[in-house]
Amino acid sequence: MDVAVLSSGGKDSTYAVWWAIMKGWNVRFIMTLRVVAEDSMMYQLEGTAIAGLQAASANIPWLPILQLNEDGTDTLEQALLPFVEGSSWPRSSTWSRKNQDAAMWPDDWPWPNIRRAIPEKPIQGIVSGALRSDYQRTRIDCMAERLGIHSFSPLWHMPAEQHMRNLLDAGFDVRFSAVAAEGLNESWLGKSLNEETLEELIHLNRTNGLNIDGEGGEFETSVLAAPWFNPLEWAIENQWKRQSGKIKITHAEIK
Repeated sequence: MDVAVLSSGGKDSTYAVWWAIMKGWNVRFIMTLRVVAEDSMMYQLEGTAIAGLQAASANIPWLPILQLNEDGTDTLEQALLPFVEGSSWPRSSTWSRKNQDAAMWPDDWPWPNIRRAIPEKPIQGIVSGALRSDYQRTRIDCMAERLGIHSFSPLWHMPAEQHMRNLLDAGFDVRFSAVAAEGLNESWLGKSLNEETLEELIHLNRTNGLNIDGEGGEFETSVLAAPWFNPLEWAIENQWKRQSGKIKITHAEIK
């Protein structure tokens, strides 16, 4: 099956790419939505350009999409139209959105050899890393139905602790890129997910009700290594304000 994977470069969507590859499917391209807004119920906001590096590292085409408000589902649907059966768009050997690419890519990151997604033949499905958000999954499923393709959410209702342990067992290098919850201070920014930090999250779940997998908005993540792509390296700066913070990725490249 030919599929696209919706990925922010975070732990859930990065795992979803691996799931599709392990199924033996052809991941035609990875698509990343950069939302320029204060908040989003649907999409990760921080560090999403890392998904482009992941794609380049694995030699998988990338389709970056810029969205100037919170809900980018309509923009996502329009971007997918050239890639579905019955589309009136030509099956071209070229596909360039250079101005949009520039808006997706930080000025001080080196441009790797990114392959751009081109609509050579239709895809049959879209894969996402949706965990428990009915709002997110319903909108993606409805979009897929309108486009006439399948929607897959391999992590749907995966137990939180099991999901985090699966990431560790599979060798994912997960870093905390934003935190906003009691018990998660500035020292968590850029920290790795490991057995020690997982135990801390489990403890905070018992004492504060924190979601171990961050599904309640407690934290966001970026992935620097996974079984399906070569490792990445980065330099970061912390941006902390009151009781929450995020990282700014000042440099990132393929090792």
